[in-house]
Amino acid sequence: MTVIVSELEEARTLLREAIDQANKIVAFTGAGLSTECGVPDFRSKNSPWLRYKPIEFDLFMSDVLMREEAWRRKFALDDIYGRAEPGRGHYALANLIASGKMAAIVTQNIDNLQQMSGVAEEHIIELHGNGTYATCVKCGLRYELNEIRRAFDATGAAPDCPACGGPIKAATVSFGQPMPEEPMRRALAVTADCDLFLAIGSSLVVYPAASFPSLARQHGARLVILNGEQTPLDDVADLVLRGDIGDILQPFAS
Repeated sequence: MTVIVSELEEARTLLREAIDQANKIVAFTGAGLSTECGVPDFRSKNSPWLRYKPIEFDLFMSDVLMREEAWRRKFALDDIYGRAEPGRGHYALANLIASGKMAAIVTQNIDNLQQMSGVAEEHIIELHGNGTYATCVKCGLRYELNEIRRAFDATGAAPDCPACGGPIKAATVSFGQPMPEEPMRRALAVTADCDLFLAIGSSLVVYPAASFPSLARQHGARLVILNGEQTPLDDVADLVLRGDIGDILQPFAS
């Protein structure tokens, strides 16, 4: 039976108890972890993502004008939240990683804030990529955004890879683009091996990523959901902590 808690101190107490009882924790994070840092989520009213909707992968690949528009929208969003700093939730998870209690952070976020909180790359599994750099779609060569933006601002032309001629794209997974195989494999492995799965700030509606909480539960892990609103998986969770994510995680952040 799911226990749902919205009172802050009770939520903190129950979360502490769940963490103390666990040996191998996996966090699964979504946009709600970063909203207090000024990073907009995808579904809120007036979200910048509604004004600068991502270009679907097939259109990006087939139409140079769409590639140019994709880069225009990318840089417009970067201007809104590109200077964001990690928040209380990021530092809380960083401390849990450092303590040895948490094995991995599986994230839908592309903002790089978890890395900025001090967590090593080996502990972070990015299901939807990373928006702080770019790669060539064809050969995979990495490019830094500052050099791409200088050229784009000067010419308005979508960048192509000097090495192979392929299109350069932000290193994120676009709508219609295949999920990256290695992060998916790693995420499946850590999810199946954990004894406590913390789903934090995710609407749990975007698949296949949203399947991980249920998978953890099927493998015997305790499932705790931290979110400001209801999710479709609340009924299968052991514990639902509903409220401000930063407030709930505050005791673990320092």
